[in-house]
Amino acid sequence: MEHKTLAAFLVANFPHVLTRTGWHNETIFIQQSRWGGELEFALLVLCVSVVTTVGERRRRRRRAAGAGLGQVSQSLRAPLSFAHSSTTPDRGRWCCSSGGVKEMSLPGDPAAAGDETPEELLERVRGMVPPALAAARAAAGFPGRWKAIAAKLETLPACLSDLSSHPCFAKNALCRELLQSVAATLAEAADLAGRCRGSPPDGKLRTQSAIDALAGKLDLNLRDCALLVKTGVLSDASGPSPPAEAPAHADVRELLARLQIGHTEAKNRAVDGLLEALRDDEKSVLSVLGRANVSAMVQLLTASAPVVREKAAMVICQVAESGTCDGLLVSEGVLPPLIRLAESGSLVGREKAAITLQRLSVSPDVARAIVGHGGAGPLIEICQTGDSISQSAAAGALKNLSAVPEVRQALADQGIVQVIVNLLDRGAVAGSKEHAAECLQNLTSSNDSLRRAVVSEGGLRSLLLHLDGPLPPESAVGALRNLAGAVSPDSLVSLGVLPRLAHVLRVGSIGAQQAAAAAICRMSSSAQMKRAVGEHGCMPLLVRLLDAKSNALREVAAQALASLVSWPPNAREVRKDDKGVPSLVQLLDPSPANTANKYAIASLLTLAAAKRCKKLMISHGAIGYLKKLSDMDVAGARKLLERLERASLRSLFSRN
Repeated sequence: MEHKTLAAFLVANFPHVLTRTGWHNETIFIQQSRWGGELEFALLVLCVSVVTTVGERRRRRRRAAGAGLGQVSQSLRAPLSFAHSSTTPDRGRWCCSSGGVKEMSLPGDPAAAGDETPEELLERVRGMVPPALAAARAAAGFPGRWKAIAAKLETLPACLSDLSSHPCFAKNALCRELLQSVAATLAEAADLAGRCRGSPPDGKLRTQSAIDALAGKLDLNLRDCALLVKTGVLSDASGPSPPAEAPAHADVRELLARLQIGHTEAKNRAVDGLLEALRDDEKSVLSVLGRANVSAMVQLLTASAPVVREKAAMVICQVAESGTCDGLLVSEGVLPPLIRLAESGSLVGREKAAITLQRLSVSPDVARAIVGHGGAGPLIEICQTGDSISQSAAAGALKNLSAVPEVRQALADQGIVQVIVNLLDRGAVAGSKEHAAECLQNLTSSNDSLRRAVVSEGGLRSLLLHLDGPLPPESAVGALRNLAGAVSPDSLVSLGVLPRLAHVLRVGSIGAQQAAAAAICRMSSSAQMKRAVGEHGCMPLLVRLLDAKSNALREVAAQALASLVSWPPNAREVRKDDKGVPSLVQLLDPSPANTANKYAIASLLTLAAAKRCKKLMISHGAIGYLKKLSDMDVAGARKLLERLERASLRSLFSRN
């Protein structure tokens, strides 16, 4: 029988080892016994013990010879015994006692491996492979699963050889930890296979689940081993040490390497360390980030444990906000898991996902990709149900998406207009409202159907309420400018648009004033609106803008005046203003940087109907400007020049 042959072999060849480990009498008993099955498993465990003990004694002797020591590790002297319990009248059951297998110096035990060099640990792990492989091949039940496990075990020696040949093998703690994990998996494989020699000991379903779990651990060990060898993780983790003044926990390279290997809990601890390192010295962490590290962080967004996904989102959010790895994040596929996290993650996870999407969507290409991956829907949902921080980030991301013309209709089809208008009305923080106004400005910039949709959802009224503050936001004024042509003059007057525009012309920023003047241009096509604009005191405000430092603001103010002065009361307002005519004459400057001269000519042609205005134009040098503009064929310049020259001649003859 197999157990008798194996026992006889051990007694004949390793009597001293059996005596030192307390196994001699038990082995002779097994040799004489007629029982098999569980005794054969006991012999497999015994083989592991003997091989381990022999290897340990040889290594200890080599070290002791050099140091003059002949001591043997106390852990190797602890006997590994089997306790017999009579569970049936005719056949006993052999099992490991409390001082048995758990006290044996298995390579998978960190306490046992703590004093060994990586080379010694590797040798011990290699010695565990044959018994585990033999046990897997001999296991009964679930033959397909055990055959797959045996195939994985057969590939393990080659992986261990590749690992041991790496230049950084002996220098890095990652190798030791991986070998300890492999040893624990091999011990579990031998144990489970031995218990599966007969009928499933824990029931069919539990045994099947245990075998599947064992296969998963083997897969993880093999993957980690290949990762350490082929991807440069060992080299990264063994790179230059951080400077002495760096935080003690910030061995950044090793933390980043640990993101890529090990089980979920180990990666969770690595993410915790990385978050702490980012808080203490973000610059150092970002300086060593590479593609493999970013890829590992992205993969953690799909981890099975929600807490790991949440922490990974926190790390990626901080990295994205630094602006140094946007391209790497996108190329490593961060968008789909971020969108899923924004859709169904925890509160913190959704918040960090929204902030990251806001940062990345600044790029038009990334914005298109987000919409293509279905990211608009979750962001719109966060604007309705998220907290104030999440709402602001989601609204900012939608603002960036709406800046891309080709995705605007897709956003509208998912209900963005109503949600953004509601956010503009009820947003919890000013940032949310500002993003909402910018989003409406983008949506209404070039699409008539979207303009009508915004008006029908009450967007114009919401924008007007947003302009009542002491510093009207430019985005809201810009959206109002876009909507001016989509609303009837009566509605514009009844809603109180003109008083708000006058308020913006008076106290707004340069950009807001420019948008307000442009809105006045767009809505002043009828005599009714020109009269209403004048009645609301806009003419003096526009005249004042003719002296603005911004060339674009001067141009749009001159354009508005050129349209409005065709209504006689408005022209009289400009003539009365001491700065009206002089400022318009200064805009006749023919330099290429001045783009307002054509509008100034149009206004002066209307104002030149009054004799006093002609004299004022001549006295401020208009004729000299107009001669140059006439040579440049600027529209209206020759006509205005002729009028002023005739007026100058009449004035000369009248004096004579």
